[in-house]
Amino acid sequence: MQRIYLDNAATTPLDPVVIDEMVQVMTQYYGNPSSIHAQGREVRTIIEKARKTVAGLLNVTPAEIFFTSGGTEADNTAIRCGIAAYGIKHAITSKIEHHAVEHTLNTLLKQGVIDKLSFVDVDSKGNVNLHHLRQLLQDNERSFVSLMHANNELGTLTDIERVGEICEEYNAIFHCDTVQTMGHYVHDLRKIKAHFVVCAAHKLHGPKGVGFLYVNHQVKISPMIFGGAQERNMRGGTENVYGIVGLAKAMEIAYAEMEEHQHYIQELKSYLIGRLTQEIPDLCFNGETAPERSLYTVLNVSFPAMDMGDMLLFNLDINGISASGGSACSSGSNIGSHVLAGISADPNRPSVRFSFSKFNTKEELDILVDKVKQIVSQNVAV
Repeated sequence: MQRIYLDNAATTPLDPVVIDEMVQVMTQYYGNPSSIHAQGREVRTIIEKARKTVAGLLNVTPAEIFFTSGGTEADNTAIRCGIAAYGIKHAITSKIEHHAVEHTLNTLLKQGVIDKLSFVDVDSKGNVNLHHLRQLLQDNERSFVSLMHANNELGTLTDIERVGEICEEYNAIFHCDTVQTMGHYVHDLRKIKAHFVVCAAHKLHGPKGVGFLYVNHQVKISPMIFGGAQERNMRGGTENVYGIVGLAKAMEIAYAEMEEHQHYIQELKSYLIGRLTQEIPDLCFNGETAPERSLYTVLNVSFPAMDMGDMLLFNLDINGISASGGSACSSGSNIGSHVLAGISADPNRPSVRFSFSKFNTKEELDILVDKVKQIVSQNVAV
């Protein structure tokens, strides 16, 4: 059975060119980059070259890029260390942020590190209410704002340039989770007034277990992980050299091929929207779908209420379709997608997130539609 992978928002397959780059370093360079001998210096040079590559693509200085184990560590570092460094007591986020943000802020509230956690309003499509954000920022004390660029479940985009301008107006610290959009859009961090920006390499055809945190040079924080002088005393622990090399190469490829891939993948998404709408009655979509307001790699489909709706993903899987999703609350429990609950989605309608990459094809989507149509027709509740 041909398997069709449509869960690229969870992770992407490694680009063969990235693999080649990593294997070359793995087989030729083994020194510890903290060592002062020749082998160590060779590897240190490789890391700094990768840092310079990433920084150049983002229009920042290499000193503002810190390599991490991925997006979750980067989010935690930005939030925990940013709040601690400036003694911030009021944090602002939304109820549809990634758990790396939501859980971290809730923990800081429970621990008494912050006194107040506010949630900016979002509409039924996941759009952030910037007027409400401005109202929340009118607190007399300095605030910490954490809002993502594109929602990982819905694909809805937030105007982070505008958010940055509003935060600057109120002297707020702005942390932006760009895990889903890094490498998919041009991020000129001199124009985006964010203090912290986050990347995970495996979302853009790079390796798992590596990412970076951008820290604006105007912000001074202490490390979250201690143990060594790595990353200019900001993150203890021997660097993931092969991962860092893979991250930089994946970023290079993404920027070089970005326009081509944006056009190609948006065509796939629009094609699937058209086919599903034509073939399945009472279908709708969670989040924005217009190209200018939605991440082109993500489509969240809300299917009609059906018998065994909570088995939809399983049925897709046994038919060779890899996707992800859920409902506003799972059958028989209160556990479900906090994002769908946050936009007041109908809990009786099963939802599936299909997410695309440059390796997907229209032929795969035709197979998907046929399989979905068959599954839904057999299970739609009367």
